[in-house]
Amino acid sequence: MNPIALIWLQFALCVAVIGVAGVRLSRYGDAIAALTGLSRNWVGLILIATVTSLPELVTGLSAVTVAAAPDIAVGDVLGSCVFNLAILAMIDVSYRQGAIYALAGQGHIVSAGFGVILLAGVGLAVLLTTQDMMPAIGHVSLASVLIFVMYLVAMRALYLTEQRNASPVVAERADMTLKAALMGYGVASAAIVGAGIWLPIIGVELARVMGWSNSFVGTLFVAFATSVPELATTWGAIRIGAIDMAFGNLLGSNLFDVLILAIDDFAYRPGSIYAHVSPVHAVSAITACLMSGVVIVALAYRPVSRVWHIASWASLALLALYLLNAAIQFLHGR
Repeated sequence: MNPIALIWLQFALCVAVIGVAGVRLSRYGDAIAALTGLSRNWVGLILIATVTSLPELVTGLSAVTVAAAPDIAVGDVLGSCVFNLAILAMIDVSYRQGAIYALAGQGHIVSAGFGVILLAGVGLAVLLTTQDMMPAIGHVSLASVLIFVMYLVAMRALYLTEQRNASPVVAERADMTLKAALMGYGVASAAIVGAGIWLPIIGVELARVMGWSNSFVGTLFVAFATSVPELATTWGAIRIGAIDMAFGNLLGSNLFDVLILAIDDFAYRPGSIYAHVSPVHAVSAITACLMSGVVIVALAYRPVSRVWHIASWASLALLALYLLNAAIQFLHGR
């Protein structure tokens, strides 16, 4: 078989495995929450968002250890953040029962705001490291330590916000036993771990045979593959009109994705991961900040009109920023 066709076939297979396992992982995670009596609101932000980000975690760790491709790891994390925000624009185009930014709760502004802080920190870390201005603790950048601390602060703040603004809503009882949910969760996790280990190896080979940069492949293709669970879960939430669950999943996934970057830095033994990647990743971080800012303004302003009956101005801005970042990664990636 043609080497190019073979690598694309392997990539498609990997996407399919992550997609199917990711959707089931979300279902079992929600069932575990229901069977243990946890709040659905809190679970939507923490458990489901963390579960759907598992492919990014496994892929990142595999990229920095097995494949020795830090550009794939960083591109995957930041590309996933950009892609997750672009998903909001996609659902705005398809959802015709109302304006999603007007229907979503304004409490999401807090999680989007923390997303701006964390992503700006990543962009600053990449830029400062290229100028030898970022201290390190051993082989780990100080930026990763600060990202880890800020993530914990964000989770604490979001928990307190949830407690103040809404009474806990316990999830409905699931149609399975706790034992079945835990077993299904384990099987789905194992499938994602296997595909996640394989994905960066495919990404490196894809970049080679296509003549593309690792940063471009990681930001667009690997990020798309690992974001399939977020995409599927979000579409499922929109189909039942659960706008807040969709927003919570995507914005919560972005927070956890940035934490994954710090974890990748801890696992990358040759030194700070920011010192071994293309500076163009800072563009993805800044783009994700801009997109998060657009979401914050839209949630506060709550636009209801559509430009040319297609989507709100906020969604068009999100799509334009996504395409701009893709073009920059393609032209200037390493």
